[in-house]
Amino acid sequence: MKSRYQSLYARFKPVAIEQKETKSRIYATLNKTMTMIEELQKQTDLELSPLTEEEKTVTEQLKSHIIDS
Repeated sequence: MKSRYQSLYARFKPVAIEQKETKSRIYATLNKTMTMIEELQKQTDLELSPLTEEEKTVTEQLKSHIIDS
């Protein structure tokens, strides 16, 4: 049983690593996008309405999911 576990672990470890890296890249891109939006708003004197409760919840879930992974 132990050898089967080791075999499965060896097969799926690269997948897990790639998944974690992909999540990190998505999160970094999201952060950069949000920063660019904020900068554009400052330059054009526009304001974005505050996040809705649903948007806040999704943002927190995304952050915790990526950090936990």
